Amino acid sequence: MGERERKISTYQNPNFMGDDGDIEEWGTVDGYRDIELYPTCNGKGLEEKASMDFNDMLPLIGEFGRYQKFLFILMIPFAYYLAFVYFTQIFLTLMPEEHWCTVPELGNLTREESLKLSIPLVEGKYSKCLRYDVNFTEQLLLGVTEANSSWPVTTCSHGWTYDFNEIPYTTIATEQNWVCDNAVLATYAQSIFFVGAICGGLLFGWVADKFGRVPSMIACNLVGCAAGVTTAFVNTFWLFALMRFLVGFAFDNCFVMMFILALEYVGPKYRTFVANMPIAIYFTSATCILPWIAYYIANWKYLAIATSAPLILVVFAPWLVPESARWLVSQGKIDKSIEILKTLARRNRSQVSDETFEEFRLSCQKLQQEEQQNTSYSIMDMFRTPRLRRTTILLVIVWMCISLVFDGHVRSVGSLPLNIFLTFTLACLTECPAGVILLWTMDRLGRRWNACGSMVLSGLFSLLAAMAPSGVYTVAFAIAGRFFVNISYNVGSQYAAEVLPTVVRAQGVAFIHIMGYVSTILAPFVVYLSNIATVLPLIILGCLGIVGGLLCLLLPETVDRVLPQTLQDGEEFGKNQRMWEMPCLDKKPKEDCD
Repeated sequence: MGERERKISTYQNPNFMGDDGDIEEWGTVDGYRDIELYPTCNGKGLEEKASMDFNDMLPLIGEFGRYQKFLFILMIPFAYYLAFVYFTQIFLTLMPEEHWCTVPELGNLTREESLKLSIPLVEGKYSKCLRYDVNFTEQLLLGVTEANSSWPVTTCSHGWTYDFNEIPYTTIATEQNWVCDNAVLATYAQSIFFVGAICGGLLFGWVADKFGRVPSMIACNLVGCAAGVTTAFVNTFWLFALMRFLVGFAFDNCFVMMFILALEYVGPKYRTFVANMPIAIYFTSATCILPWIAYYIANWKYLAIATSAPLILVVFAPWLVPESARWLVSQGKIDKSIEILKTLARRNRSQVSDETFEEFRLSCQKLQQEEQQNTSYSIMDMFRTPRLRRTTILLVIVWMCISLVFDGHVRSVGSLPLNIFLTFTLACLTECPAGVILLWTMDRLGRRWNACGSMVLSGLFSLLAAMAPSGVYTVAFAIAGRFFVNISYNVGSQYAAEVLPTVVRAQGVAFIHIMGYVSTILAPFVVYLSNIATVLPLIILGCLGIVGGLLCLLLPETVDRVLPQTLQDGEEFGKNQRMWEMPCLDKKPKEDCD
């Protein structure tokens, strides 16, 4: 056969050209389509023609028409839910930096007078966990106004006094005195949240495959709603931890299901936009608003209710959100899938013939047969051959580094020297430019160098924040570190879906994300190290960022490459690539058919 063109449709690039001129199958992110032969446009041999799949139907129905724009807008509440589920605990458990032992006998003195008389100095600052153990009533009668450093000390037997000037409300942490020996309790609760996220990911992932994406989305949001509202009525740590575990069930799934559904109904050339802009716009706005909701509500119980109750609106999803057409096909519900696509065409005012839908039906039947064959594969197949095993292990390590560094930056904002509400807002604003930049760089620099460069820069800025003089410089460098890890997080979210072979892609991506949750269990403990030394969390995050970024260079590039379908494809994928390759430097001419 003569020269032929290699093409593939993915959710990033609709057209790819092969490196060797050999023909390749048309494919999709979820699987390859059946092929036929037809004459090439230049008359030199035959070219393969793919049977019709969703990516062929969407240009006919409308790739980003009125209905897809409606779904894009409908992602707003779900992006807000994700922000509220993920970040609210930060503001439920805030602890004022300044707090001291309460001494009831000195209640008539000013704060400064009381501190001078009752609290020992530790490295030039009043101790947060110790007080002098003397008879203060007797000392006042004697006219003593300042402590004697030789006095014996004891722990805070009458509770603590908090400075609420910076954090203008009580939190569950201040109400229950999670300080000193109990300071780690908020860290435990956050780690328990991520344990819930792992369990919820497994449970609702199974629900999504068994009963559909929409039922899974409704169920996880309702669990998050119920647990979040109940949080306002707990009065012990273990009840609070249980509610955080259940709220963790909703983490990620509360948004991702809607994200996938919207992405599925958008044409290939719009998917880079739809994949990044909801995070850049909706999620960013939600995270920037959240601290000020907490600030103006100024009550941790009302805050728990205000950020959880809106999740109940998910009950209206069945009337607004279509079920996944791909899932319907995999369940043999092809007629229902076609019915949804006809609705899509009607609302987009597109005319699609019945013959086209019939051709699509036949293609779906073949696709269903292929997917049934793929059910025999498991996660263990990713570890059976050396190169695929190496790639899988690298993906796991890189994603664990990205997840830990991202979550560490999110939670370390409380240890930075400026106002937490303002600092949190400024750090979250970096989500927007990170998403916009990726629209331009993702396909030009490639996945590998985007992930490597952003992670290494995040690590370097984190180390600079640790070394900088405390104040505005520390905050500026830490926010820069957060900005670059945002970029790597967005790249990493899709990297595994492109590198892993089709036959294990869904299971592999789920496994890698769960391993990311495992690493985030450690993130609160990394942040807790600030109680030992303020710079320790930033040093750890910096080192992890640099190591994770450099490991990205060992992964294969996926831009302009036919993605692997079989396990053998996965074993061979990227075998002849050079480390320094990137799409913008590839000057190899592509042949076009006029």
